Amino acid sequence: MRSGAKIGIITGVSIAVLAGGGYGAYSLMGGSDSGSGGSKPRTVVAEPPSAEQAAAGAKDFLAAWAAGDLAKAASLTDDPAAATTALTAFKDQVKPSALTLTPTGPTTQQVFSAATGTPAPAKPTPGASATPTAAGTPGAGDSPSASATPGPTGTLMSFKARAEFEGTARAWDYQGFLGVVKMSDNTPAVHWAPSVIHPHLSGNETIATQQVFAPPSTVVDRNGKPVQGASLTAALMSTLQDNAQKLLPPDPAKDQDAGKAVVISDPAGKAASDKLFTIVEPKPGKPFKVTLDNTVQAAAEKAMTDLGGKPGSIVAIEPSTGQVLAFANSPANGQNRAFTGLLAPGSTMKIVTSAALLEAGVNPDTVVACPEKSSNAVAIPNDFPGAFPNNTLQQDFMVSCNTAFINQGLTSLKPETLSGTAKDVFGIGLEWKTGLPNADGKVPATPGSKDEQAMNYIGQGKVQMNPLAIASITATVQSGAFKQPVLVAGLPQQAAARQISPDVAAKLRAMMNATATGGTASGVMAGITDNAGAKTGSAEVAGASTTNSWFTAFRGNIAVAAEVQGGGHGVDAAGPAVASILKAAAGR
Repeated sequence: MRSGAKIGIITGVSIAVLAGGGYGAYSLMGGSDSGSGGSKPRTVVAEPPSAEQAAAGAKDFLAAWAAGDLAKAASLTDDPAAATTALTAFKDQVKPSALTLTPTGPTTQQVFSAATGTPAPAKPTPGASATPTAAGTPGAGDSPSASATPGPTGTLMSFKARAEFEGTARAWDYQGFLGVVKMSDNTPAVHWAPSVIHPHLSGNETIATQQVFAPPSTVVDRNGKPVQGASLTAALMSTLQDNAQKLLPPDPAKDQDAGKAVVISDPAGKAASDKLFTIVEPKPGKPFKVTLDNTVQAAAEKAMTDLGGKPGSIVAIEPSTGQVLAFANSPANGQNRAFTGLLAPGSTMKIVTSAALLEAGVNPDTVVACPEKSSNAVAIPNDFPGAFPNNTLQQDFMVSCNTAFINQGLTSLKPETLSGTAKDVFGIGLEWKTGLPNADGKVPATPGSKDEQAMNYIGQGKVQMNPLAIASITATVQSGAFKQPVLVAGLPQQAAARQISPDVAAKLRAMMNATATGGTASGVMAGITDNAGAKTGSAEVAGASTTNSWFTAFRGNIAVAAEVQGGGHGVDAAGPAVASILKAAAGR
């Protein structure tokens, strides 16, 4: 974690930054022009500069930089090309109206480390050429690691920096650091590293003046009430706000509330931004509204608490919009497994397999025998005894017959069909941008064997899902169209390649309704009407004696899915959790 920059009081004379200025040609070639053997490149030598050389090297560089003579400043470093690029970017992107840089003499690695929160860097390799690399970037010696802040090397010097800005009396004061090395021509040079610009800056980051906004006064649910829930941790809500700001389309009205600050950013978005100095304060923040519903969220939190410590998670989605109504985890302060977990979903995957079969011409009333074992080489049994040769597809769905889905899938579907249906109809694998980090569901495009293909049809093998994905699949069935889940209204939503046909969607709803009223889910779904539908699931895990419990259901304009690790059959643990939310949201 970066620590705050130390503040110094500037006593030097401020010099206005030049608005323009060309860049002269500065050579790193030493020796006489009259020599017949040509010039030799300057290199860093092992011998450190004298105290006088170090002081002079720092003073001359800082004076040139402060005066806006960036070409001269860059020529006083051991990597003019990289220094020119970085100093120019600082001038153009930070845009100070005046810059004062005052040398404060030698310092220690301990002081530098305390200011940056990083270990002391390695020194440059003696004899290394001062010529920049082919990429025009500092060499590996500039930074102790790819992610740590590159630090000064050689004789460590400090300076006080003050940047002033147009339109405000505020001045940005910070303590800077640079290293001075001795070159092969017996002259000092500033060892170039991004941290010369600011001690928090590393090679893969940018520093610039940016719009900043005050944090929202509070996070509120869809009804304007402050969100409540143990799973809605401060870290998750902060991440959601940051991501929403990046993903939402520009809002001219919001820009009027913006302030301005000097910010270090990671272009790849992997590290949090570091706000160094606020130039103009933003206006007070407004409430940040999310799609969650406090009533549904409370039910979800209670459902996870009622697991008695078992790991699990649950998600509720509004099918008509894709908006997430609630999510909760057990434990509440651990991984957001509702979004980022990846587990075999068991027989809840039969919803997707059924869709593929229906599209292939199999109907709910088509006879699809349910033998005791499947026909593939590694025969797979059901979790109930007996054979049912006259079962229809709908009856197989209601009792969750593994062998029927495997045999019919191997007969009617191509190896890539299941993956194609999952992605093209249900949006699985489209890299959703929900507002929070989420792991996309996985369905292998080309199973490696018939046995793997067989396992995929029943949600085992290499198929992996989380409650967010399964709830979205159920929501797609309920509404008849895929709506990518989001946590903030207005976030961009990926579109599926094609919409599920009304005929297939209606047949799937009927099959799920039959399961809720007369199949494996009937006990848990008792009393939940309004044409509700459900599907149970249990997933075997290598090395575990108890299966993972899965359950998904819809009722009205809500679809819910849950998983409970080691929870047993779908109706044992995940089922009651889902049913409790459907009951709490009976008015939706």
